[in-house]
Amino acid sequence: MRDLDCRLLLEPGRVIAGNAGILVTRVIVTKQNGAKNFVVVDAGMNDLIRPSFYGSHHRVQAVTLTRRAVWKADIVGPICESGDFLARDRNMTVVKANELLAIMSAGAYGFVLSSNYNTRARAAEVLVRGNRIKIIRRRERFPELIRGEALQPL
Repeated sequence: MRDLDCRLLLEPGRVIAGNAGILVTRVIVTKQNGAKNFVVVDAGMNDLIRPSFYGSHHRVQAVTLTRRAVWKADIVGPICESGDFLARDRNMTVVKANELLAIMSAGAYGFVLSSNYNTRARAAEVLVRGNRIKIIRRRERFPELIRGEALQPL
């Protein structure tokens, strides 16, 4: 680069911030429809829009590691939309209701692209340092979601 007679600036951004964050979600139910397996979770496309919006790949893993069988499944959210998915056709350990999944590399564009679509509160943000945690942004509450809306009929 020295021979180019220019100043080179690098912005690591997503490489650092993306991999620094995960989206933790709880399994609501697992379903089978013929040969297709579904893991329905409590996070949705409003929490992490990238897979639905432009097909980004986020590694998915169970928070608690087990020695269960592996299956191929779609990880889908609770919003009744065909685009409400976090991962498709993923080989992963079979999970059960109430277990937690980690959607990896959600840090760069997770919360900043999240929305209140379908009147869903945005997720809390938690900072983890070693064995300490601190809530840095709490989950929104319903009154905050409807603040500013006209509550009286016209």
